[in-house]
Amino acid sequence: MKTLIVIDMQNDFIDGALGTDEAVSIVENVRKKIEEYKNNGDNIIYTRDTHYEDYLRTNEGRNLPVVHCIKGSHGWNIPEALDDKDCIHIDKTTFGYTGWNSFDFDEVEIVGVCTDICVVSNALIIRAFFPDIPITVDADCCAGATPQLHKAALKTMKSCQINVVGE
Repeated sequence: MKTLIVIDMQNDFIDGALGTDEAVSIVENVRKKIEEYKNNGDNIIYTRDTHYEDYLRTNEGRNLPVVHCIKGSHGWNIPEALDDKDCIHIDKTTFGYTGWNSFDFDEVEIVGVCTDICVVSNALIIRAFFPDIPITVDADCCAGATPQLHKAALKTMKSCQINVVGE
């Protein structure tokens, strides 16, 4: 069975504290991709970047001093048009989720934000745990911190035998 992993499609990354025009522009593509997986009866997993009130005192907060995705805040939420409450939601406190090895994946597709931070981190962690499964990243359903960083991350993932489509 295929699994779609929707990385950090949260308000703060779309049009909030760290939002970009590129992130706004992929929302409809991501919505359609989620709908496709639902209609096929495939698995969908969402990740949520999750921080707390002490964010600025964390290593990430000292390096990226923009308060975002504080658990329970509007910015932390996934927009209703994208969220399926019946699916698995993983709250992760860092770029890459290290618990992917607890899943039994046959095939994975990854979409979301930011291509150059959390998408690439999770794609590479999944590749490390599952070296022989097909992993795809849909570039039309991802956005980076900048268009240049998005392209660089796609190139990195390709070099690690991750299938990049849609670019």
